[in-house]
This record gives sequence, C-alpha cells and structure tokens, in this order.
Amino acid sequence: MSRIIDCHVHYYSESVFSDPLAWAKLQHELHWASLVGPKSIQGWADVSTMLKDMDAAGVEKAVLLGWYWEHQSSCTQQNEWYAKCLAEAPDRFAAFAAVQPSAGTRGFDEVRRRIDSGFCGIGEMLPAVQGFDITSHPVWFDLCQWASINSIPVNMHVTEPAGHRYKGKVETPLQDYIDLAEHFPDLKLILAHWGGGLPFYQLNPHCADKLKNVWFDTAASPLIYSPKIWRSVVDMVGSDRVLFGSDYPLRIYPQKNLPGFADLVAEARKSGLSIEELQQVFSTNAETLLGI
Repeated sequence: MSRIIDCHVHYYSESVFSDPLAWAKLQHELHWASLVGPKSIQGWADVSTMLKDMDAAGVEKAVLLGWYWEHQSSCTQQNEWYAKCLAEAPDRFAAFAAVQPSAGTRGFDEVRRRIDSGFCGIGEMLPAVQGFDITSHPVWFDLCQWASINSIPVNMHVTEPAGHRYKGKVETPLQDYIDLAEHFPDLKLILAHWGGGLPFYQLNPHCADKLKNVWFDTAASPLIYSPKIWRSVVDMVGSDRVLFGSDYPLRIYPQKNLPGFADLVAEARKSGLSIEELQQVFSTNAETLLGI
C-alpha cells in the first residue's frame, strides 16, 4: 500500500477555534471571518484529533499550510502554532510558512527565520485577499526570487473561474499564474485546488513550456469537481505533477459532521489511477518536491 503524504492541511490553535469569530475580529481578519460564520463548512481539530484522523486514513505525514492572512501578525501566530506541531511530532508534520508580502521586510524576515528552523515551503498565498499584485509587488517578487534560488516551493490558492458561487469565492485570474511561472521559471510553484482548471491549458503549446515547473494539489476536490478529475488531470499533466491534498479540517464532504482524510483517500483509490500513478500522487512527488 502506498505511503500517503497530505500536502494541503491547515491547523488553528484551540484558542482560535473555541471562538473563531472573536479571534477574527481581534485580528481584523475580515475574509477569514466570512468563512467561519454560521453554516460554515469549516471544521476544527486539535493536534491529537488530527493525528487520530491521519492514522485512520493511513496518512503518514501532513504538510501544514499557512492561511492567506491579511495581517502579518496573524501569519506569525500561525507559524508559531506550526513550530509547536513540528516540535511535538516531527515525523508526522511538515510546515509551510504563512506570510503577508505587504508587511515588507518584516514578512520576508519571518519567512527566512521559519525556513532556517525547519519549515519547507511558503504559502498558501492568495493575492486577491492579501492585497498585493501577483505580477508586480516588489517584496513578493523578492520572495519568489529567493525561493527560486533556494528551491523552496510556494503554494498558491487558485479559484475555478467558472461554476457555482459560494461564500469566500474570489477571482484569481489564471493568466496571472502563467505569467508568474514564466517570470520565475525555476520557482517550484504548487497551485492548489487542481489549479482552478489550469491543467487544461497544459494542452496549449504556448502554455505548456511555461507550466513545466508547476504542480497541482487536489485540495477540496469533492467540493468543486466530480471524481473524474483525477484521471483527467493526470492524463493532461502527468502523474508526476499532482500532489494529494485534502484541505483538512475543511469538511469537504459537508454532509458529514466531522472532517477527515479517509473519504478523499478512498476517492483517489477508486479514481482509475494505476498503482504506480497513485504512488506518485500520494507520496513520491511530495518526497521529491519537499525533500520529505
């Protein structure tokens, strides 16, 4: 059975999820507050519960991604939570650093400090929420250049441009990500949520070369696509460019009361991918890309 590394997991301190709206108000995180209000599909889990859910699904390691916070103070808080997770269970967790590029050198210094302490990536980023221009912001460009030179992957949220409207959905122009990949051809770029449909443009010869150093994660897949997406994207970009990610503890199967990993693992196993392809998606690609 394939080793499983979940490349897209979030974690919030128990002090946050005991009253998420109060915390959001205190931190002035307006976008996040809109996602955790009444009827939210956001789930919560402490470290102990997360590890139990990982064990139940056969997930060996979870990569903790930062949220796309509007303020650097929130990013720094989350990085502190993640540092504690790494200290408590280094064999079970890896972590990406949260950062707000608009914080300038303060944010950049925080990222470098976290990478030096054992974090293995940057993100998840969402320029439309964090208020910076993906195509020109100087500190963001400095971060991307530094990440390119040091082989540090960057994860970015990408929203599907077509489909249903839902709370918190923001536009992320696909061309911006193509331009970013072209501007930084050595940047290890991970586009979340199947890249918002960007894998289709891998079939366009004018885009294929620009996307050759781009990976796509499967986070929140059941909320957006049918299970056919697994076979379709692997056929378009190759199984070596897809990373298994759940978006835990988001309740990606909203009819279930609690978050979990097992249902998405089962969906992947039933997707028609071969044993070899599943091994790449579940673990080999993450091992190579993240050095896990």
